Amino acid sequence: MRRSTVILAAGLAAALIAACTKQSLQTTYDKQTTYIENFVSAQMKTDTNATLTRNGGAYRLTLHDTLSADRDSLLWGQKVALYYGCFTLTSASVSSSNLVSTNIQELAKKAGWSLSDTTIFKLDTITLDKNLLPGLADGLTGVQELDEGYILFTGKYGYGKNERGMIPALSALVYYFAIDEIFNE
Repeated sequence: MRRSTVILAAGLAAALIAACTKQSLQTTYDKQTTYIENFVSAQMKTDTNATLTRNGGAYRLTLHDTLSADRDSLLWGQKVALYYGCFTLTSASVSSSNLVSTNIQELAKKAGWSLSDTTIFKLDTITLDKNLLPGLADGLTGVQELDEGYILFTGKYGYGKNERGMIPALSALVYYFAIDEIFNE
């Protein structure tokens, strides 16, 4: 009887810890969502032609939006050529000190990165598929050629509890993007 009580107590303790951890995680994601919404709101006040698209777990803020039926929209399985900068979002603004990846030389220079390896500063071509972070895939779906803007998502749709290079675990991410071409193959 005593052993079953100990096992039951241990199980209840584990369940309580898991519930607290889950609540803490949700609190982190809620805070990140507030940062994202504040960032979007500030940008939309600055650029009255900007449009906001929500898809899955991503917010896409397209600057100077001029939707056109004449331009291709990115669909699942297609390739896109783009310039980008990836930042961690730790407040309601993006700072060059939070840049973690880019193929844009000007962004790297502002962040104080070494510019000696110029091979990274070139147009990147990626495929919209399951190999992308869920938030990035959701945000890129439907972009058009020549679009420019930001894709933002919480850590839930990024790397989650995993650290990745310069990106801490549970990080909200912001991708600045400039679409060059969409390939309809």
